[in-house]
Amino acid sequence: MTLPNLPNGLSLVRIFLVPLLVAVLLTRTEGWQIMGGLIVAVAALTDWLDGYLARRRGQVTTLGIMLDPLADKILTSAAFISLVQMQLAPAWMVVVIVGREFAVMGLRSIAVAQGVTIPASYLGKGKMFTQVVTILLLILGERFLGPFMVLGKIALGITVALALISGLDYFLRFYKKVARELPSGSRA
Repeated sequence: MTLPNLPNGLSLVRIFLVPLLVAVLLTRTEGWQIMGGLIVAVAALTDWLDGYLARRRGQVTTLGIMLDPLADKILTSAAFISLVQMQLAPAWMVVVIVGREFAVMGLRSIAVAQGVTIPASYLGKGKMFTQVVTILLLILGERFLGPFMVLGKIALGITVALALISGLDYFLRFYKKVARELPSGSRA
């Protein structure tokens, strides 16, 4: 009997949490900060847990390699866009963060089409960590941090910097593994 692929299921849970997070953030019902913070925390836990379980159970799959970062990108992009709508994050900073996510997703798709997998780097993992911390600080900061809300703004600046640096790192790794191998007629 084959065990179900729990890591991929956890990535799907993260995707299914996105509409709930957006609804909680944008409706701003009583206790929205706590509910939003809990949803982000649960999603972050599933992100860590799916990778841990995939390696531990020997359930690393091509689907999981693609699904996990996709779930991360959907979650963080939706959260950051909601924070712009709530006027808790400047739009230009979120455009940089979300733009990086789409660029890397595009490069990842090209790499997979060429039969190459480019694993997440420590920079990418650090970027994801700072994104989660930033989202939590911005959500919780309005109610619980008061004058320390500036921590969320500082974290957002660090997140933008890491998004740019990790995006450049990903592009360079992509170029070394994939772009040089493409036939010259297939490059734009």
